[in-house]
Amino acid sequence: MQFQWKGIFPALTTKFTETDQLDFPLFSKNLDAQIQAGVEGLILGGTLGEASVLSLEEKEKLVRFTLDKTAGKIPVVLNIAEGATREALHQARLAEQWGAHGLMLLPPMRYKTDHRETVTYFKTIANSTSLPVMLYNNPVDYKTEITIPMLEELQACENIQAIKESTRDVTNVTRLINRFGKRYCILCGVDTLAMEELCLGADGWVAGLVCAFPAETVAIYKLVKAGRLEEARTIYRWFMPLLELDIHPKLVQYIKMAEHAAGIGSEYVRPPRLIPEGAEREAVMAVINKGIADRPKLPSDL
Repeated sequence: MQFQWKGIFPALTTKFTETDQLDFPLFSKNLDAQIQAGVEGLILGGTLGEASVLSLEEKEKLVRFTLDKTAGKIPVVLNIAEGATREALHQARLAEQWGAHGLMLLPPMRYKTDHRETVTYFKTIANSTSLPVMLYNNPVDYKTEITIPMLEELQACENIQAIKESTRDVTNVTRLINRFGKRYCILCGVDTLAMEELCLGADGWVAGLVCAFPAETVAIYKLVKAGRLEEARTIYRWFMPLLELDIHPKLVQYIKMAEHAAGIGSEYVRPPRLIPEGAEREAVMAVINKGIADRPKLPSDL
């Protein structure tokens, strides 16, 4: 499938049952909501998807189920976040065999690679596959920054097409565009900076709270790209307390709580994660419930 890295790409949560099995009926319900809202791609097995606790068999089931459900209408992207190049290569081969349309790649996990090691890692994986690749640049959480000098060398890999920009520095969007023009598509990877980065020229948004609020997320993107900034600001300001759930270490639990409250998910997470309790739960639910109660009416012409 030929596709563009633009628009809203939800980083989907993985739905589990109470007995810790994949919950495909509920996952299907959430997919329906995403597709109806108009997202332009889907990302499986990312941080929100609890990638580190999924087996290869479960990843395959998720990819195949999503491909069947979407029937080629929108691209399905699999995240790869591994510590060993050999395992990353293995998963890239499997993703292609399963029918995934693209890959999102993190730098090696648990070891902070230097410039040469980072570039070699990405080149090795990209050169092993025909799938288009988006690099996930998140030095805050994963310690290794994908720098502009690294990206200069990585231009040699034509299938490295996009960057998930999660440095928390909005000026990096301008730096990337100044240096590379349209060579790389840029997708904001931090919910609380999305409108700012879209206004600066980002092509899309790898979103988290979209899992619970797909229509509002898509509306912000469309309004910004249409130059209707005041309308976008109104929704974004309402959304901000919810979007801040995405930048907490417990973003998986909190966003799943929001999905459940919105009626398109459950709170079940895979241990060692646990569903929040007590004062923590009350505080998060207060934010979620207020957001749902104050949910804005969206423009009818989008």
